[in-house]
Amino acid sequence: MDTVTDHVPGQQRREVAVTDHDARPHAGRPRRADARRNRERLLEQARIAFAESGPDASLDEIARRAGVASGTLYRHFPTRPDLVEAVLGERMAELTGLGRELLTAWDEFDALSAWLRAALLHALTYRGLPAAVMNAALDREDDPVSAWHVELFEVGAALFARARRSGAVAADADAADVLKMVGAIALAAPGTPDGRTQAERLLTLLLNGLRHRDAPG
Repeated sequence: MDTVTDHVPGQQRREVAVTDHDARPHAGRPRRADARRNRERLLEQARIAFAESGPDASLDEIARRAGVASGTLYRHFPTRPDLVEAVLGERMAELTGLGRELLTAWDEFDALSAWLRAALLHALTYRGLPAAVMNAALDREDDPVSAWHVELFEVGAALFARARRSGAVAADADAADVLKMVGAIALAAPGTPDGRTQAERLLTLLLNGLRHRDAPG
């Protein structure tokens, strides 16, 4: 707020407050845009760092890679669990969204296979993040990981049911069992490039077992 001198001849000079109606809104928008960009860069670099080093990745290094000061990181994410939860929440939402998109894919078995591969890759890439969030949520009434897992199971079960109705999946196969096996594959595979190759082989065996085959005539 600025002041100007308002002088009328014959009267005492007085200062009048002037509100700048143009500058403030326009000045606020760039700041908000910068804050959004900083948050996006921080999340992008945090995803990379957590994939490389797990939930204990250096926060200062994440800020450096994002091109911002450490204080900027803490303004957006006051604690490490806040950042881990934000990264995991985004990745889980992407996986759920992919599943919903695949519900309209032409080939039901290919759609199920694609989603299970994406789920396995997620589990291999972000080892330890769900546990880190759950541990941080122990003293809270809400547990975001449980809610995310419910959504993932629902979309996975829907893809599975669709494939089974089409006859592409064996009728006696169970969605919950399959999703547990995908999780077990992720736990069994070591966190190395060879481990990912092994995980892919195991998933292929699982998918081959799921595929319905007509009995020989």
